Amino acid sequence: MIDRRDKLELLTVRDWLRYAVSRFNEAGLFYGHGTTECYDEAVYLLLNTLFLPVDRLDPFLEARILTFERERLAEVLAKRINDRIPAPYLTHEAWLHGYRFYVDERVIVPRSFLAGMILDRMYPWLQDPDEVTNALDLCTGSGCLAILLAETFPTANIDAVDLSPDALAVANRNVAEYGLEGRVHLSEGDLFAPYEGVGFDLIVANPPYVRMASMLSLPPEYRHEPEMALQAGDDGLDAIRVILQKASLNLNPGGLLAMEIGHNRAAVEAEFPQIPFIWPELEAGTGMVLLARKEDLVL
Repeated sequence: MIDRRDKLELLTVRDWLRYAVSRFNEAGLFYGHGTTECYDEAVYLLLNTLFLPVDRLDPFLEARILTFERERLAEVLAKRINDRIPAPYLTHEAWLHGYRFYVDERVIVPRSFLAGMILDRMYPWLQDPDEVTNALDLCTGSGCLAILLAETFPTANIDAVDLSPDALAVANRNVAEYGLEGRVHLSEGDLFAPYEGVGFDLIVANPPYVRMASMLSLPPEYRHEPEMALQAGDDGLDAIRVILQKASLNLNPGGLLAMEIGHNRAAVEAEFPQIPFIWPELEAGTGMVLLARKEDLVL
């Protein structure tokens, strides 16, 4: 915790911002759950904790902090610094392309590369986005991608599945907050298990893909996330392998699979050399997301 005397000397938002940046740097925190560096994260945590607009810092820099607000700020910063809890778990919200989602430690923090592709209507890979009538989100977690599918394809039925009942409780909350209970249907199950005989025009998946050995080297911030949502066996391909083997059975003719695979491109191509994967160019580079059409998923 912050020393009582230090709290008395931190009077304004500017004071607390400087203090937070200094302590974050000193602690060597890791970023990647909505922000990429200490200044942005400090600004976000301070403004959120003070119930101020998170996109308007300047008008409040010289505002004085009340005693009870100092106590609240000190508690939040201590949890971030000492316990290495990701900021979204402290604020119970995560932002993805302007959409806000409730999160807690029952789900991984939303950050999928698929989000932007969905909002772009999967252009240019979907033959006709207006013809998407059924879409499936595998490993839905917080439900963020299922909600983006519903927002982007307003006439489509959206199914979403997760193995974790805890994650589905969070997804249900987010679906309700967006008023999409009638269009986004959540199921508990193992990948395609609840959808035998059901065809989809689009399947998106952000499955676990971290190798067992890599789990040991993850920054402490990631260890607060559910292990089952990250780890995928010795080679990181446990879920990816099943999805590629079974997706064609649930895709309609011309249907598209879009799946995030982390840094596993070489391993995936080596195991499935017969599939002509499409590798979209993303800001993070090529190879993080694969695309495949039903007709190309021939094993």
